[in-house]
Amino acid sequence: MQTRFGRLAGACALIALFLVAAPIQAQEAKDNTAKHDHSHKHSHDHSSDAERQIYKGYFEDSQIQPRQLTDWQGEWQSVYPYLQDGTLDPVMAHKAEHGSKSAEEYKSYYETGFRTDVDRIVIGADSVTFQTEAGAFEGQYAADGFEILNYKKGNRGVRFIFRKTAGDDSAPAFIQFSDHRIAPSKSDHYHLYWGEDRQEILKELTNWPTYYPAALNGDEIVHEMTAH
Repeated sequence: MQTRFGRLAGACALIALFLVAAPIQAQEAKDNTAKHDHSHKHSHDHSSDAERQIYKGYFEDSQIQPRQLTDWQGEWQSVYPYLQDGTLDPVMAHKAEHGSKSAEEYKSYYETGFRTDVDRIVIGADSVTFQTEAGAFEGQYAADGFEILNYKKGNRGVRFIFRKTAGDDSAPAFIQFSDHRIAPSKSDHYHLYWGEDRQEILKELTNWPTYYPAALNGDEIVHEMTAH
C-alpha cells in the first residue's frame, strides 16, 4: 500500500514536471505564432507590393483578365460636387505635399478630370442607370472586352468596355471603366468614360468622371483618396 508520504512525493514530482514543461510548451506556441505571423505578414507585404505596382500601372499583359459588370455593381456618387464645394481641398493639399504641383494647380487639374453632370450611377448585374438633375436614363450592357492604354510616362492602363444591348436612347452606346484593377475584383471607386464611338472614347484622357460608393460621406472620401 502506498504511504501518505509516497503519495505526496508523487504529487510533487508531477507538479515539478508540469512547471518545467509548461514554459517549454508556451515558448513553442509563441515561436509557432511568431512564425505564422511573420509568414502571413511576409506574404501580405508581397501581395501589397504587387497590387501597388498594378495600381500605378505596371503589369504584364498576362495578368489581365476579363471582368463582368458585377464588379461595379452598386450605387455610386460623383466626387465632382465635393471638389466644387471645397470638401476635397485636403486631398489637393496632400497631393501638393507629395507632387510637383501646387494645391491650386491640382484642383484645376481635377476640375477638368472630375467634371460631369451625371451625379449618381446605379449598376445592376447587366444594367446601368445614369442620374442627372434633368432626369435618369438606363441601358442594358454586355461585356465587350478591354483595351490597354500606354501613357507617356511609361505606365499603362486598362479600360474594361461594355456595349449597350438595349435601353433608353439617352444611354450611351459604350461605357468604359478604369479602376486601377486588371482582373475580376469588386471595385472601390472608378473612372468612367462613355459615348457613341468605342475608339473615340479611348482617346479621352483629360476628363474622367470619378465615382465612389454612395454610402460614403465627404470626409470618408477624403480619407480614401489620401490613402492611395
